[in-house]
Amino acid sequence: MNITKQTPLPTINLRAMGRRIREIRGFDLTQVRFAKILGITQAQLSKCERGKNAPTLELLLKMKHFSGKSIDWIVTGDPILGRESRSLNPGSRTS
Repeated sequence: MNITKQTPLPTINLRAMGRRIREIRGFDLTQVRFAKILGITQAQLSKCERGKNAPTLELLLKMKHFSGKSIDWIVTGDPILGRESRSLNPGSRTS
């Protein structure tokens, strides 16, 4: 019998995710206005920003589209390795 150790999944820190959502909203938008842009209520947005509720996948996609930030960054705070990672690959070419 072959037993392999599985790496535990990372836990999601809802309060930290809420701070990133607040960062996406910025200082120019009220919760009411940003909630309308996202198609949710101000109360729902407030709960997400305070880390009381996790945003749905649909809401994450809307925030990604609005901000240009990756869903990875919104959820975990980790930047994605997109274009930057290509330059880290030994076999890749940069223009």
